[in-house]
Amino acid sequence: MASKDVLILIFITSLTLFSITFGLVSWMSRRRGNRGNYAGRFDAGEAKSFRGIYRQWFQLAYMYGVKLPLVQSYIKRIRQRIAIIHPYDEISLRYETVKLACAITGIIGLTALLLIWSHPDLGFIVIVILAAVVINNMLVEMFINRLERKLLVQSVELFSLVRHHYQQHGMVEEALYEGAETSGHEISIHAHRIYNALVSQDPNDELERYYEVAPNRYLKAFAGISHLVMEFGDHARKQGSIYLLGLSGLTKEIQLEILRRDKLDYLMKGLNAIALAPVFFTKPIERWARSSFPSMDEFYMSKLGFVTKISIYVIILISYILLQKLQQNRETDYRAVARKVSWEERMYRIPTIRWLAGIMTPTPGTMKYDSRVRLLKESNAKIKFEWLYIRRVTFFFLGFFLALSLAVGLHVQSRHHLLFVPVPLNHSLFGQMNDVERLQAEETARRDRVIMEQLQMSTKATHDQIQQSVRDTDSVGLTKEQIEIAADRIMTKLKRYDSEYLKWWELLLSFMAGIAGYGAPLWLLYFHRKVRNMEMRHEVYQFQTVISILRGMERITVEVILEWLNRFAVIFKVPIQKSLLHYEHGAQLALLELKEDVWLPEFQRLVDKLILAVDKVPIKDVFDDLDGEMIFSFEQRKQEYEAMIDTKAAWARMIGFTPMYALIFMYLVIPLIGMSFSQMETYYEQIQRL
Repeated sequence: MASKDVLILIFITSLTLFSITFGLVSWMSRRRGNRGNYAGRFDAGEAKSFRGIYRQWFQLAYMYGVKLPLVQSYIKRIRQRIAIIHPYDEISLRYETVKLACAITGIIGLTALLLIWSHPDLGFIVIVILAAVVINNMLVEMFINRLERKLLVQSVELFSLVRHHYQQHGMVEEALYEGAETSGHEISIHAHRIYNALVSQDPNDELERYYEVAPNRYLKAFAGISHLVMEFGDHARKQGSIYLLGLSGLTKEIQLEILRRDKLDYLMKGLNAIALAPVFFTKPIERWARSSFPSMDEFYMSKLGFVTKISIYVIILISYILLQKLQQNRETDYRAVARKVSWEERMYRIPTIRWLAGIMTPTPGTMKYDSRVRLLKESNAKIKFEWLYIRRVTFFFLGFFLALSLAVGLHVQSRHHLLFVPVPLNHSLFGQMNDVERLQAEETARRDRVIMEQLQMSTKATHDQIQQSVRDTDSVGLTKEQIEIAADRIMTKLKRYDSEYLKWWELLLSFMAGIAGYGAPLWLLYFHRKVRNMEMRHEVYQFQTVISILRGMERITVEVILEWLNRFAVIFKVPIQKSLLHYEHGAQLALLELKEDVWLPEFQRLVDKLILAVDKVPIKDVFDDLDGEMIFSFEQRKQEYEAMIDTKAAWARMIGFTPMYALIFMYLVIPLIGMSFSQMETYYEQIQRL
């Protein structure tokens, strides 16, 4: 049975089993009926409907899925991402998790089966499976980004409703409650949680718990401002109420963030798909080229062709990773979650690996050590310094052994190619061999292999010995000229067969591949820091918005401002947390240390003002020029956002189209040009013989 028929049979069997399973689950759900189900959230009318049935089926799928090893980790990862953005209740969270997992795996699985059915090749199957894993991550991120944007849009609506009701009642809790009742579903859940925290017996403790699970900095700021106004009261200023001013500032920040995301998504739309598309076109291009240009067989079946294909896949993988880094909009990196033991930590426990990494690690106190530690901080890496070098050493050996295995495998493939690949008698650039010519080519390859085995693959065989062997095995009556051509061909094959061994320069290239693997984690950190540097200045501008709200509050201190900046911070969170920890031992020293930890001039000027406000000048006077600066800064930010988005879009376009260019030129155009020149030389030699 052909592999295509086997795949069709597997596909039909899978559909049949799925239908039977769905029918059994539906029947079991109906049998349970009034006895109640484990969820306890569906009424009798809903349980009888189709919607109730498949919701119960998803709940059952979740219960059984979390018991399977691989499925368990996949479901938990999706659940964690959804729970951060949308705090569903347990039943709804399970339903949304399984719904998303089934939708993504169903789409990807069906597409992968169709692709494998069209090209049932082992290498292509492996590539399709790897691409399916990558596309799965891309679809999950796409869903989460859409949910984040929806939450931001609903936040603007919530702030508008709260502003309206606050102007009516003058009470924060009443305005928040009424705004939550009429706002969108996703944001209303967060608004009710904030309201419950504010009216609880211990608002500070409840708010701290909410800060740990808040999906973005804006809701943190909104909750904190509402608490401050409830605690200290609202104070009218020239511009109006402090609370309303704070809501206006947060609304502007959110609107600017929505515009930034929309424009970036518009400019980078489809680039992930364009970067991954060459994975599915390598095989069709190869089949078309080999059918239209028979001489291209020599390239695609050679070591150079195989290395070119591997290089294209590596380019695709690197391009996808870089695009993901450019499109990343996560504010949920700082979470109080249980830390899992990483593979670097496990390897660090092995004495030999720990000793090897210790040799490569720079000595503490040196410039190299300080620069690496600073790079980890500025790139927001979640690994320790020692684990970075564990990762680098691991990647070195991985790159070295993969390259070495590739070199050995290519030599084995080349020897197999010399012995078994059909030998065309007439080298032609265009067209394709017919059945008769293919049979003759296969017979020629078989005779050459028999003669080479008789000569024991020895390169010491003379031309006369090879000619005699050709005569002895001749069964078709070759002419003297054909015997001469066959002897030359076999002599060339013997030399090439003997030369297929691991050479010193291949060992050197494998070592260079290991060095590239050793440097890859560091290069990725540099790239990540470059992307994050674009966001640093804009986070300082957002700090100014927070300070402009806080400076009008009574009994506001520098420490309270730092706590607020810590809640609002993403990029500068680690140095601000460090400053807060050291603040009790000396405010001025802690702020000076904060200034030294961050090199950005705008942030350093902000810290200078905080140092001045510690015990010399009131906070209100220190930031008396902040309103004028913010008007200018807001316009400047819009321009810088546009410039930053254009820069990111330019990088993304270059990175996204690189795999397609590599596929077209490296895998088709350049080899075709090379083969054309080779054929021209062959034709020129044949013309000279006339």
